[in-house]
Amino acid sequence: MTSGEIVLVIGGARSGKSSLAEKLAAVPGKDVIYVATAGVHDDEMAERVKQHRLRRPDGWRTVEETHMLAGVLLSLHPGAVVLIDCLTLWMSNLLLDDHIPRPGAGISEKENYIIAQAREIVDVARDKQLTLVMVSNEVGCGLVPEHELGRVYRDIAGRVNQLLAELSDRVFYVVAGMPLELKSLAAGSLQGGGR
Repeated sequence: MTSGEIVLVIGGARSGKSSLAEKLAAVPGKDVIYVATAGVHDDEMAERVKQHRLRRPDGWRTVEETHMLAGVLLSLHPGAVVLIDCLTLWMSNLLLDDHIPRPGAGISEKENYIIAQAREIVDVARDKQLTLVMVSNEVGCGLVPEHELGRVYRDIAGRVNQLLAELSDRVFYVVAGMPLELKSLAAGSLQGGGR
């Protein structure tokens, strides 16, 4: 990775995205700030967090933040290397928080807020010349969710992923542990469309 580069790593559950993101973030001679967005609410999540921690190098600093990711980035020194894992958990944290963006906000207002926050993450990273690796799940390839909230979440995640892919320097789609670099494969005339 080069200094100031922004990379999105996307894929399905257990596709190998976090492992790839960790390899990309391991810039020689640089410490990494690992921003964890998961709240630990049960034994299964505690075990997942434990496995992720065991995989990371000892020198990496972990910052736990479930909501204000741009605020974390603002607090870092220019040129830092940052890995955010994972954006879809972050989106669900914001979607399910009744006080974000304000008490009683409707779904469209929440969606606009989440999209604006995603854009701010990239804006802050660019302003501070951070090397940023972001991990997100591709949630639109499965069955249509049975419940309205699941469909809303899927749609918001899809829109945020599109935005971040457009704003990132490189985008990797991971399938069965195999990464495909999408931006170099995308037809120039088709990039940036379809939202």
